[in-house]
Amino acid sequence: MRKIKRIAGRLIKIKTRLKRKKIKMAKNKFSSKNNEGLVSHSLAKIKVVGVGGGGGNAVHRMKNDFIKGVEFIAINTDAQDLAHCDVPYKIHIGKNLTRGLGTGMNPELGRQAAEETKAEIIEALKGADLVFITAGLGGGTGTGAAPIIAEAAKELGALTIAVVTKPFSFEGAQRNRVAQDGLAKLKDKVDTLIVVPNDRIFAVVSKDTSIIKAFEVVDDVLRCAVEGIADLVAMPGIVNVDFADVRAIMQDAGTAIVGLGVASSQDRGVKAISQAIHSPLLEYSIDGAKGVLFGIFGGKDLKMSEINDIARIISETIDPAAKVIFGAYYDKKMRPGFIKVTVIATGFSGLNSGKMMSQPPSTLFGVSEPDKKINFQESLNTKSVNELKNENNYAGSRLADKQVKKKNPDEVWDIPAFLRRGKNKK
Repeated sequence: MRKIKRIAGRLIKIKTRLKRKKIKMAKNKFSSKNNEGLVSHSLAKIKVVGVGGGGGNAVHRMKNDFIKGVEFIAINTDAQDLAHCDVPYKIHIGKNLTRGLGTGMNPELGRQAAEETKAEIIEALKGADLVFITAGLGGGTGTGAAPIIAEAAKELGALTIAVVTKPFSFEGAQRNRVAQDGLAKLKDKVDTLIVVPNDRIFAVVSKDTSIIKAFEVVDDVLRCAVEGIADLVAMPGIVNVDFADVRAIMQDAGTAIVGLGVASSQDRGVKAISQAIHSPLLEYSIDGAKGVLFGIFGGKDLKMSEINDIARIISETIDPAAKVIFGAYYDKKMRPGFIKVTVIATGFSGLNSGKMMSQPPSTLFGVSEPDKKINFQESLNTKSVNELKNENNYAGSRLADKQVKKKNPDEVWDIPAFLRRGKNKK
């Protein structure tokens, strides 16, 4: 009888323990689900849309060297160009209108092509909190379709930022007029417009630079601008910047500039911010900006005094009443001793407002003082993977330019469609 009682007692204890364990597991499961919900709600969904040949080239390069979770979309009328663009989501617009060909530098055809496929574009953009639209203005598809895509993104409630290039002067007056008209239309459809004039690369490349490398530089400028903003939103920080902060600075902001700088050794903070706000690739200076968002990325050796130096230099340049938001980030991928600064400045009164930066040489590579020519890799804060390995300099940073493996020989060149077509016809 006593044995039975002892066994019964043990069974009750085991049952009690199992019950407690079950309750604990249920609590943990609820907590885990709750945390997952919090994480999913806190992360902004980012989509990057490349429009036309120039935009397609840009997203083609971006996708292999970008923060996780960003969706890339390529949109084009040119079926051949679209096939060569290695991104998971592609939209062929204007199938009935251009029958797989380009728009022949006719923005009206680009606009009609986007309108024809607008339902598919809207479906692709659904769920996005932040949409980047990148294009090379001056052609037909990028210039004509980008405003329609931007309009769709804004209608869906996404913060919409366009990062576009203006053509080289040598591409002719007509192409530049097309770009300028497209710029005016695009500005009315986006929250923020960031413009990179292609002519600016002459200030940062040498006369020996190949045309292939020159267009890679243009693509890389677009990538750095998009990545600079996306990093601020997506990376957890010591002093955090979330999507609401970015929206506060960039919603309905009009013209904006994005500057990036990387430096090491003594006074690295001052050097990095100087690179970011005085880059020859910027068309305007940040003088008088009414909204500034800046992020500082470094290792465990990032000092408060360096943050103070950077903030002081920015505050001395912008409008005294400007809205300023900053974030500080520990980036474990950065090499010890390096610091990176991203600056986004908005609040300029018009498309051509803001203090103009000094113009690059008007001739292709003419420069009166060759010794003062700035190395383009330093200006862009980007190096090829091989250069990084050889120099052991800033390895692992997302600013490194990873080369994409191409499946088609034409893709090796990765240059605008009008140049590639000329090559194929010979």
